[in-house]
Amino acid sequence: MSLCADCVKGVIHDGTPEGKLEVIDGVQCYIATPTCEYAKDKVLLYFTDAFGIPLVNNRLLADAFARNGFKTVIMDYHRGGSIPVGTMHRPSQGFDMDGWLANHTKADCRPPIDRVVAALKAEGVTKFGATGYCMGGYYVVQLALDNVICAGSAHHPSFLDVPGDLEKYAATSKAALLINSCETDWQFGPDAQAKADEIFANFEPGYKREYFVGCDHGFAVRGDVNVPIIKAGKEGAFKATVEWMRKYL
Repeated sequence: MSLCADCVKGVIHDGTPEGKLEVIDGVQCYIATPTCEYAKDKVLLYFTDAFGIPLVNNRLLADAFARNGFKTVIMDYHRGGSIPVGTMHRPSQGFDMDGWLANHTKADCRPPIDRVVAALKAEGVTKFGATGYCMGGYYVVQLALDNVICAGSAHHPSFLDVPGDLEKYAATSKAALLINSCETDWQFGPDAQAKADEIFANFEPGYKREYFVGCDHGFAVRGDVNVPIIKAGKEGAFKATVEWMRKYL
């Protein structure tokens, strides 16, 4: 597992979060709840990039999903140790990326996820969707492999074993999969994108890959919305995810 340069750079977006922070079984969570009527037995799990809940972009996106009718839960699967947001603007100034990754493996990050899912089930949630950005896309796939979710959306996913994870997904998962991919992506580039299309060509639960020209890794969560083609990509990826979850969650 490794981070590319685009994993730790981007633009902080403007806006005031509308959700609330809540601790669920010892895990800090950000919860965005629709103000309209919504299905109380469904939750959209939101897996952040390496910047976690502290990055306002993540909370604003969760709020946007809630405005579209999905109760959305961001869990701090980084266990209080997300990469500092300030690192986004000075990635080469002393932050130990390799050390961070060594302390944020699947063995470290999966337990808090499982605790939150179990607690939500105890509250009556019976169906989960999941959307994830960068490393968050990896955890969307991991939950799909265990059939915890019924629908997943992975935006420019990181850390995936291609083709291994995708082949296992196609063979064992029942979760419909949307991949929001882009033109320039060291983590999930053209070869991986083509392989995904090949592996999921006849995937019965449902598969779709969107492709956003002129965008690079991180565009869907940290893209510069002052650049028209990136703004269109970010908004397109969000719209595709909303439509996917309306269909499959």
